Amino acid sequence: MSVRTEAVMGTLVTIQVVDDSKTAASANAAIERAFGWFREIEERCTRFSPTSELMQLKGRVGEAVPASAILFEAVRFALLVAEETDGAFDPTVGDEMAARGFNREYNTGNAIPSEERGAATWKDIDLDTLHRTITLRRPLTLDLGAVAKGLAVDTAVRELQPFENFAIDAGGDLYLGGVNAAGTRWAVGIRHPRRDGELIDTLHISDQAVCTSGDYERQAPVGSGEHHLLDPHTGASPVEVASVTVVAPSAMVADALGTAAFILGPKAGIQFLDRMGVGGLIFTPDLERHETGGLRSAA
Repeated sequence: MSVRTEAVMGTLVTIQVVDDSKTAASANAAIERAFGWFREIEERCTRFSPTSELMQLKGRVGEAVPASAILFEAVRFALLVAEETDGAFDPTVGDEMAARGFNREYNTGNAIPSEERGAATWKDIDLDTLHRTITLRRPLTLDLGAVAKGLAVDTAVRELQPFENFAIDAGGDLYLGGVNAAGTRWAVGIRHPRRDGELIDTLHISDQAVCTSGDYERQAPVGSGEHHLLDPHTGASPVEVASVTVVAPSAMVADALGTAAFILGPKAGIQFLDRMGVGGLIFTPDLERHETGGLRSAA
């Protein structure tokens, strides 16, 4: 088995390929290419570097700025989810997130300057698909945290698919290809949202992405009771959900739809995931369980 772990995109990413000695060299080369995508997507889509392609948009309000295929796809998908959720999911919350203390680059610890959040929403972003340009109508900071990591996982998957049996774990965003070393589907434990070190469920996955978000993951350095997910309509962290797990064909879909469901709440969130045709599992702070009808078939 070929395994490698790196710190990238603010988390530890582990990639493993179930191979034999004859394919180890090519597997390691594919793993290196996969990590290369993580690094490139981070460089283009992070809001924690003033020189990233995403942050360069801030200084060009009102201009149609040519975008790389990577950034354009990340923003395009984020806006699609925003439209589907009527703005419950909104990628323009970057300045609000920074104001809550989520403003430090994980490698250096340097704080990234931010502006006071104004009235901008996802509707203040225009995309020109023909010319692949992005226009910000108002000053705003995009936060693609719920999209870019999933996109990186999906891009890495393309490098690893020739090996059929592999796993990518990017800090809660997973893709499990084929089977594990024992020849069975990959077992994915769902963390208990209120008991450290315990699992609340286990899913068995093959050729699917699984993404879990919990209110326990990243607490805001400032404020009280705030975490890394923000409801754009209230300006506060949602309190009706403790964790959301989504099973979908791609990690970008699973991550973004899971974030949207977290913000929508347990009942509306499950209805949304059902409508999107993905598997979903939501636990409330009181451990009330909500599950889509297709979760077990998806898993």
